[in-house]
Amino acid sequence: MLKIGTHNGHFHADEVLACALLKIMPKYKSSEIVRTRDPKQLGECDIVVDVGGEYKPDNLRFDHHQKSFTHSVHSLDNKYKYVTKLSSAGLVYFHFGKEIISILQDTDINDPIVEVLFVKVYEKFIEEVDAIDNGISTHDTEGRYTINTNFSRRIGAFNPNWNESGHDIDLRFSNAIAAADAEFRDKVSYFGGSWWPARKIVAAALEERFSAHSSGRVLLLKEGGAPWKEHLFTLEAEQGIDGQIYYVIYPDQANKWRVQCVPIRPDSFENRLSLPADWRGVRDADLATVSGVKGAIFVHASGFIGGNETKEGIMEMVEISLKQSKS
Repeated sequence: MLKIGTHNGHFHADEVLACALLKIMPKYKSSEIVRTRDPKQLGECDIVVDVGGEYKPDNLRFDHHQKSFTHSVHSLDNKYKYVTKLSSAGLVYFHFGKEIISILQDTDINDPIVEVLFVKVYEKFIEEVDAIDNGISTHDTEGRYTINTNFSRRIGAFNPNWNESGHDIDLRFSNAIAAADAEFRDKVSYFGGSWWPARKIVAAALEERFSAHSSGRVLLLKEGGAPWKEHLFTLEAEQGIDGQIYYVIYPDQANKWRVQCVPIRPDSFENRLSLPADWRGVRDADLATVSGVKGAIFVHASGFIGGNETKEGIMEMVEISLKQSKS
């Protein structure tokens, strides 16, 4: 039986995730996890993560705590832009991530989707673990609030509290691995099965934007739940039309229609052109009166989204909203 070595005692998200990733691979699926800091025991392990003071991938040693370690995905392969210092999770992902993704996607490692998902899962999941473990803040100044429900916090919560017995810590570590495994699989499944297929829908809508509205500033998505933001920004940049789309319209699950404003960045709460100020926070008959649009249902208080009973009604709301850009 192969052995995966990592340190004992209090555990963190990075070595938990590193072990979970390795155990997805057939080679390590049945491996014993040895939690120790004893150099002799670690030397007997087939692969070691987050302990040992060595980064030697040829020898399957993946620690990042030594002073000499400064590696990022970019420094190891400059075709990638990510410069966050790697943790043991990032190291395992960098070296084995494509193989792991190909296993979960049941496809050849050279399938183009593997590269797409390797980048997206790093960007949206692994990099956060790397940054938190290495003490890298998301902001250079103090943020307005803190996020306390991230993956690293959830995995850390499997440790015993300070006033609890720690005699079951290895069992807790195993439970943490199961949680990390489930979350990683969920990320790969989402990006491969939902996020990536949405690109075709957004690309088609972008190509047909002048049919949706003569201004070319409105996208009509036939699949209302499709994740569109990142794809839209990428496609705009590829086509040299950055910033030209203001609104996305689509049917919702109740067969009503919605208009959503395009933000200035995919993760921004500021819009390129918000819905009119006097509509915001108003609903139903009051909104129909204020807007002059029949069938108006609501506009969010921040002005980023609104609804109407019909497609014709939502297009009328769009038409009025677009006129703001000319005033």
